[in-house]
Amino acid sequence: MSDARKRICILGSTGSIGENTLRVIGDYPEQFEAVALAAHGSSRRLAEQAAEFGARWLCLSGDGAFETPDGARVFRGPQGLEELIEASAPDLVVVATVGFAGLAPTLRAIELGLSVALANKEVLVSAGELVMDAARRRGVAILPIDSEHNAIFQCLEGRNGAPLRRIILTASGGPFRGRSRAELAGVTVEQALDHPTWQMGPKITIDSATLMNKGFEVIEGHHLFGVPVERIEVVVHPQSMIHGMIEYQDGSMLAQMGVTDMYLPIANVLAYPRRLVNRRFEPLDLAALGQVTFARPDLEAFPCLGYAYDAVRAGGTCPAVLNAANEVAVRRFLAGEIRFTDIAELIAAALGEHRVAPAPDLDAIAAADAWARAFCAARAVAPASLAKRP
Repeated sequence: MSDARKRICILGSTGSIGENTLRVIGDYPEQFEAVALAAHGSSRRLAEQAAEFGARWLCLSGDGAFETPDGARVFRGPQGLEELIEASAPDLVVVATVGFAGLAPTLRAIELGLSVALANKEVLVSAGELVMDAARRRGVAILPIDSEHNAIFQCLEGRNGAPLRRIILTASGGPFRGRSRAELAGVTVEQALDHPTWQMGPKITIDSATLMNKGFEVIEGHHLFGVPVERIEVVVHPQSMIHGMIEYQDGSMLAQMGVTDMYLPIANVLAYPRRLVNRRFEPLDLAALGQVTFARPDLEAFPCLGYAYDAVRAGGTCPAVLNAANEVAVRRFLAGEIRFTDIAELIAAALGEHRVAPAPDLDAIAAADAWARAFCAARAVAPASLAKRP
């Protein structure tokens, strides 16, 4: 095996993105090596992955027992993620953790001058300016794994500085596409987790159902590509075959298409700037696909998308509050404490109560995050909502 293999560190290796990343590494062992793996609580699966891929540096960031595999070094706790990155000295850090916990290790990877493959939306939502400024100072590449941003990333190759008119992000519409806000009040957790297109973790699946996921992607795209949010649009595209589009100022448009499987954008990022030979999927059958359709999102039924635009325009600590409020609201919904429509209500309440402040550093962002979490954890949903609970 050649020493020229790219050394990969995966934060969140037991989640859906992490598992798909390991699928790519397993398919191209001559190209990649999984040297470091991290999980929050899935200790058994982490040990299995370490044994299968020979990873020598491991981290369990949550609580729980973990028997150290032979020849491995294990780090513990949230700080362990940063220690793992430094000790393993990878070529690329895949940030596939969920939530705000991905921010500090991302900043540490940048500080160490390591390329980052980013699948954690909350990192750029909470601290996009801080992260991208740090990356520019260190000359670090931030490579997007999200299918939509990876699509834009691919479309922009060869741009040569040509001015853009707009970026268009596609949304499947989630499991409740076409429903009114009144119809959404009684949906169950099980229904919200039944996504029609993508297989994802529970948190991101709920975000997709509320369209907050797409709102986060608008904020991410603003930071990743340096485009004002006014020129980032969202269209509902149920077939999910076109993942993103760009339009140049002369009216020409480029679109990226592909099979709806996260394996492909992950493979694109791991191999960048090269392209791998596809060993897993048949070519996309356009004739079998038939027609593709587009529609505008319903912001009355799905107001979370509009809140994301509001938050990034307000700037400062507002996006961090948006992210934290959403995390708590989604957690409360999954626990059966609030209704599906109460997610948006909690977020709106937090944004309305928050006093926006500058966000020059991690401390300011963390303080806003902590405030929003405490606010939404303690906030009771409106009595009218409770009265309508099925």
